[in-house]
Amino acid sequence: MRCLICQNLSLKMICKNCKNNLLEPAFNKRELEKDFFVYSFYPYEDIKILLNTKYEFYGDKVFNIIAELSFQKFSNNFTYPEQVYIIPIDDHTRHEFSQTAILAKSLKSDYLIPMYDSLKATNIVKYAGKDLNFRKQNKRNFIYKGKNNIKVILIDDLITTGTTILEAKKALEKANCEVLFALTISDARV
Repeated sequence: MRCLICQNLSLKMICKNCKNNLLEPAFNKRELEKDFFVYSFYPYEDIKILLNTKYEFYGDKVFNIIAELSFQKFSNNFTYPEQVYIIPIDDHTRHEFSQTAILAKSLKSDYLIPMYDSLKATNIVKYAGKDLNFRKQNKRNFIYKGKNNIKVILIDDLITTGTTILEAKKALEKANCEVLFALTISDARV
């Protein structure tokens, strides 16, 4: 087998050298609206080949590796005075697995509790390659079916314009949830 990144022969999908040198997370912070931030771990250009594996049958293995190297490290260092729920955005399984559910699972800790299948889009529209105007005209129309009055961290694989995350945040706020921030693997603007 060959490493997905460097193409050198490897027993693993991503070789040890690439994990240690190319997939070392570099924390990025982006303000989407006043005092609401999205944190990401990798610039899009550095990781886009791996993000696109969500359309492949082996993508779950890649997302588990990425989650271990970034999200799990984050959860190991995260503390909060009360329980915080992790809510993956639209954790559907349209491509054999849910990348947002994998990311949420990797965050589980004493302080962080994943809550699956609670925030669903009723409008299944693909945003890949679409501009901000298209995204605003074709909202996801999220429905939240989870606990009310909780502290939340939103999870998604990628942030481009931020419209999906902000729409998801509003759906949670209707249930009196406090969205502390969002976490993504990558920010397309970095």
